[in-house]
Amino acid sequence: PQSLQAKLGLAIGYKRAGKIDEAWNAYQQVIAQDPNNQLALKTVGLLGTYKPQWQPGGIRALTSLLQQTPNDLEARNLRALLFFYQGRQAEAVGDYRMVLASNPTPENLLNAAQAYTYAGDATKAVELFNRYRGTGKPIVGDAAVAYGKALRENGDAAGSVRVLEAQLQRSGSLDRTAIETRKELAVAYLANQQPDRAVATLQPLQGRPDAVLPLARSLNDIRKRSTNAALTQQVATLYRQALAANPNPSPSLVKEVADVFSGLPNGEQTALQLYRQLVAQQPNDKSLLVRQLALENKLGLLSRSDIRQRLSAALQPLPSDPVQLQQLGFALAEISTPDPEFLPIYQSLLQSRADVPMLYFRVAQIYLQLGDMVNARQALAGYTATPMGSRDLAHQLLAAEIERREGNLDASARRYQALIKSKPDRADIMDASLQGFAGLLRQQKRYEDALVVYDQLFQRNPQSLNLQLGRTVIAYQAKRISEAEAKAVLENWLGTQPATNTPPELYSLVEALPLYPERETLYTYLAEVEPGNIPMQLRVVEAIAQRNPAQARARVRQLIARLPQNENSADLQAQLARAAGDLSLAGKIYENILAQQPDNLTALAALGGIRFEQQRFDAAENVYA
Repeated sequence: PQSLQAKLGLAIGYKRAGKIDEAWNAYQQVIAQDPNNQLALKTVGLLGTYKPQWQPGGIRALTSLLQQTPNDLEARNLRALLFFYQGRQAEAVGDYRMVLASNPTPENLLNAAQAYTYAGDATKAVELFNRYRGTGKPIVGDAAVAYGKALRENGDAAGSVRVLEAQLQRSGSLDRTAIETRKELAVAYLANQQPDRAVATLQPLQGRPDAVLPLARSLNDIRKRSTNAALTQQVATLYRQALAANPNPSPSLVKEVADVFSGLPNGEQTALQLYRQLVAQQPNDKSLLVRQLALENKLGLLSRSDIRQRLSAALQPLPSDPVQLQQLGFALAEISTPDPEFLPIYQSLLQSRADVPMLYFRVAQIYLQLGDMVNARQALAGYTATPMGSRDLAHQLLAAEIERREGNLDASARRYQALIKSKPDRADIMDASLQGFAGLLRQQKRYEDALVVYDQLFQRNPQSLNLQLGRTVIAYQAKRISEAEAKAVLENWLGTQPATNTPPELYSLVEALPLYPERETLYTYLAEVEPGNIPMQLRVVEAIAQRNPAQARARVRQLIARLPQNENSADLQAQLARAAGDLSLAGKIYENILAQQPDNLTALAALGGIRFEQQRFDAAENVYA
């Protein structure tokens, strides 16, 4: 009974006889006695492809084998396939990279193409699919579904429709593959400007228990491209049903649901609960902890110092494993308002070639917060140089904001108008384009024009409380409503919304209204939430200066110390000093600016104003002259 050879012979016999359950158990006994038995480890990996419940065991066996023989491409290909089945696409891609580097078979190409598709690298996926097609073999079944998805995400919506329609015609019944085909085809129709066909394609999936998850995924994709608020509830309900139908859901499914709920209105609490569950199950996965901390911060459950401390602990040291590093990069890239404190971490991830293009975008945002337009443009160029960045219209939004901050308002306006005219199929891009353009018109004091743009936004999102807040700002500045009416809207918001709900429109309204000393706590909280928001930092300094000028000057010194000491931040430093009543410091800063840039009209006007406040009228007259 203890003979290893006898156990191995029995396992081999069971496998040859087609008794896979007995073979699985027999090989487990071999591994229990000899954990490094390469034949048993590889065979368990192969058997792992036979049944879903055996996949994790197959991955463990192949991981043990690859620790002994890292160049075993057959084992690596098997593990990549199991990772793919488990929904662990980043890890699948990590293995497929090595397989593809060594004369891959057509089957390797096809499997890798599917993994790259679901890992989010559509450009590489299409390249691999085309290499496979070059062998003369057709792409059908689940592979055709992935091919259609990759084509759409790579910008070829019409090609995606053709591939998926052909696959649907090959389906004789509404089986699993047909369900997945309809799911992808609906999104392809929407991307191809055929919304009616998208809805009709999904109709046969309604009410089918086996179609709950595909339907949820498709509707969620459509939701992102639509202003139909009813889709949000449908998506949430379907994903809850998917979890309820799986008493022991896989970590990949739980993470998928958490990721979706984190992007749904009022879905953050559910997402946080799921992330906490995942972190408890996988405490070594730093990417999950980062997602949890980001949500806790968003919900106001952590102070800024707490989130910085816990993020620092989670991010240092960075993992050495390339797959873990990439997953961590994806998690950080999901944080839409990155903290400049962690700029070195973002840069380290980019230098490590973690292959997360969105990190370039976040770095550009950080430099924008710091007022460093040169590096912001450079980071944004890094993003647009990637296949993902070249397709993502969000880079146009950031470029428009950089131009606005540089004072090139005409170029910024043209960019926003071009985006709006192109009618992007993503609702968030269209909404952000309209909001950005309205903000630009506000800056130009074209309030009536800004209201027209805001009315377009309202037509798209009639239930949005944030837009009501934003419209109040413009109406107040256009003198359509009084200060008392605008203040009443602010008071109503503060009385009905949680303190953690701080949209950009709230900042705009607070900044547009006069200083209210009794609201110093609000100003301080908003400045803490967005430390890079200089107008709000100015408002805090102004509030403090009214009751304690010395404290205001001390705060300004702290803020100036945090700013990069370059010409880009000099104007901000001067504004802060002036808000604190430190006219001497503000004047010196503007003099330094003018020594470098004699024709800087903004600095000249500001210095002239300071000289008037100092009652140095002759000096003011000389400046204006």
